[in-house]
Amino acid sequence: MFAEYKYSVAERFLKYVRINTQSDPASVSQPSTSSQLDLSRLLVEELHELGISDAELDEWGYVYATIPSNSPNIVPVLCFCAHVDTSPDCSGESVRPLVHPNYDGRDIVLPDDNAQVISVGDHPYLAEKTGDDIITASGTTLLGADDKAGVAVIMDMVQFFSTHPELPHGAIRILFTPDEEIGRGVNKVDIEKLDADFGYTLDGGELGTYEDETFSADGVIITLDGVTAHPGYGKDKLVNAVKMAADLIASLPRDSFSPETTADREGFIHPVRISGTAEKAVIEFIIRDFHTRKLGDYENFLRDRMNDIAANYPGSSVKLEVEEQYRNMKEVIDQYPKVSENVREAITRSGIAVRNSSARGGTDGSRLSFMGLPCPNIFTGEMAFHGKQEYVSIQDMQKSVEVIVRLVMIWEEQSSGKSAQ
Repeated sequence: MFAEYKYSVAERFLKYVRINTQSDPASVSQPSTSSQLDLSRLLVEELHELGISDAELDEWGYVYATIPSNSPNIVPVLCFCAHVDTSPDCSGESVRPLVHPNYDGRDIVLPDDNAQVISVGDHPYLAEKTGDDIITASGTTLLGADDKAGVAVIMDMVQFFSTHPELPHGAIRILFTPDEEIGRGVNKVDIEKLDADFGYTLDGGELGTYEDETFSADGVIITLDGVTAHPGYGKDKLVNAVKMAADLIASLPRDSFSPETTADREGFIHPVRISGTAEKAVIEFIIRDFHTRKLGDYENFLRDRMNDIAANYPGSSVKLEVEEQYRNMKEVIDQYPKVSENVREAITRSGIAVRNSSARGGTDGSRLSFMGLPCPNIFTGEMAFHGKQEYVSIQDMQKSVEVIVRLVMIWEEQSSGKSAQ
């Protein structure tokens, strides 16, 4: 069945990545950039062409669609979700995707900037992909595999079921979201309208990877207020908030607590943005750990550092604000063991090894899980996200399609004998 199927995932992916869909954290609109809607509108058109009559784009930039059940049994409704936006960390303008057929195992030098080399030394997973067809960008932009690989995988799954109407399955809900990369991916999702029992995001990396755990995450904003005075007459009067901010950043540990010094299950404190003048400076941080309780420890650490700095600047004032971003999905997923068991079975039936993994980040599924839709994450092959050396294997994407098709079929098999009549 899969050997004879003509996959469309690569062609779809190459089309989607050419559409600039970067999200913008400075924007207050939803979605944050109108260009994301260009891809979302295209997806609705393609879903209609595949016979999905209810596919729609709502006012907030979400695409909803349904593959109706054709099973005589009562089958849990599954949702497959991917995000259309790409990271604002690296340009997504005028992406030029390149296919490297039958990859030979050597370093890949990107032609539009020879300084960009996707080396096996820096990307050890690439060594496993010898013989695969690898897609990269050209060297001046990100590729957009995060998460247009997931979008393309889901769309190819829709095509698979449209060309195999004989395969019994339950109802399948499709959800494409904007603004995941800036933490707003499910802000306006209508869970009642989605009306699914369990969900899966397609936003993971290496072949066979299954993630049922993510970081828990908070955002922290520290505001430092100085005292302004004419610099020519500022002696014993001027309190410079920019210097306060610089001291605070310099006081952070250099050998721990940061993304560049942590791995595996270690959390971190990460300053992501700084702005200000002598009168007022603002520092934005993200705080991450697999244990939710540890977030408070990191926030107290920052609060102590902030207060220590302020004590050195008489007349200044400081403030720390915390905003919850998302929580470790494992706290929810573990309550529904079939959600994980069925994915592992689908991966195994696809002839590949399961790689259980914990995501050092979050997905839309992190928040969806706490909104009542248990929603772990499945691989697509996307690698080296958010940078110019991003790449994806076409064969990995095809296997991802096979896995989620098999996953749908497994859920239906388990409902055999539970009549919907």
